[in-house]
Amino acid sequence: MKKLINRPDDVVREELQGIEKAHPDLVKVHYDPHFIVRADAPVQGKVGIVSGGGSGHEPMHGGFVGRGMLDAACPGEVFTSPTPDQMLEATKAVNGGAGVLHIVKNYTGDIMNFEMAAEMAQAEGIEVTSVVINDDVAVQDSLYTAGRRGVGGTVLAEKICGAAAERGYDLQRVTELCQRVNANVRSMGMALTSCVVPSAGQPTFELGENEMEIGIGIHGEPGRQRMEIQPADNIVEMLMEPILSDLPFQQGDEVLAFVNSMGGTPLIELYIVYRKVAEILEERGITIARNLIGPYITSLEMAGVSITLLKLDDEMKELWDDPVVTPGLRWGA
Repeated sequence: MKKLINRPDDVVREELQGIEKAHPDLVKVHYDPHFIVRADAPVQGKVGIVSGGGSGHEPMHGGFVGRGMLDAACPGEVFTSPTPDQMLEATKAVNGGAGVLHIVKNYTGDIMNFEMAAEMAQAEGIEVTSVVINDDVAVQDSLYTAGRRGVGGTVLAEKICGAAAERGYDLQRVTELCQRVNANVRSMGMALTSCVVPSAGQPTFELGENEMEIGIGIHGEPGRQRMEIQPADNIVEMLMEPILSDLPFQQGDEVLAFVNSMGGTPLIELYIVYRKVAEILEERGITIARNLIGPYITSLEMAGVSITLLKLDDEMKELWDDPVVTPGLRWGA
C-alpha cells in the first residue's frame, strides 16, 4: 500500500484538520463527533440540508458544504457509515427554525443511522424529513443495500436542493424537489482497478491485468460482470444502454450529463468518455443542457468512471445554475 497518510487510524481526523485549515472562510469543522458545517450556520429561516456517509468519496460530502449546497456533512470512517450522534449534532447545528432535510444514499448503515438521528432531532423539536437516493441501475441489491445504491445522483440532488433552500423554499417544497430529482436520475459505473482502504492495507477486490468490471459500486461492491478491458467507446455504450432504458429517457428530453472519475481516472480520459456520451445522446435526440465532468464522488484511488443522467425541467436548470460556494464546487458567486 502506497498512500500519503500517517497512521491509518488518523486519516479522517487529519483530513478534517486539512479542510479546516484550507477553507476557514467556508466551513467550520467539529470533532468528537466529526461533522462539517457552513461557516455561517445556522442560517435563520432557511431549511438546513445535511448529508453524509463514509469517507473516501471526496469531495463528497464534506467538500460540498457551503452556500448554495449542503449546510452540513457527516464523515464516517473510510467506507463506513457515520454514527447517529454525528448526524444529530450536525442537524442541531444547522437548524435555523425552518426544518432540516437529510439526503441519504441508499446504504443500510446510512439509512438506519440517519433514521435514528431524525427521531432524536424530532424529539428535540426539530422538523426533519429524509430522502433516500437510489440512482444506480447496475444491480438491484448489493452487499450494503436493499434496493439500488445511491451514487452520482446524490451530488446533483445536493446542488439543486441546496440552491432551492438558499432561495427560501420551505421544507416540504425542498423535500418534494429532492424526491423529483431522485425519480429522474440514473447512474452506472465501472472499474479498471480496485481501491485500497487504509485500515485494510490491501485491495478491496482483485481484477486481472486485462480485466474490468461493469456496474461496480463506490465501495468496491460487485457489479454486473467482469470481462476483458474494452475500448472507451464500447465501455460507454455498456454503461449508457442500461441508464437510458431504465427511466426511460426519450427523444426531446433535456438532461444534465455527469461524467465522474472514481478517483484514479484523469480528465483526459473523462473527456474521451464524455465525447461518446454526447454522441449517443445526440443520436437519440436527447439534448445535454448542462454537464459536470470531474472527480466528484470518488472511491479512493480506484481507476474507473461513472455516468449519471438527470432528466431536467426548467426549475432544476435554474437551480443548477444558481451560485454555489463550497470547497469542491463553486460558480456564479
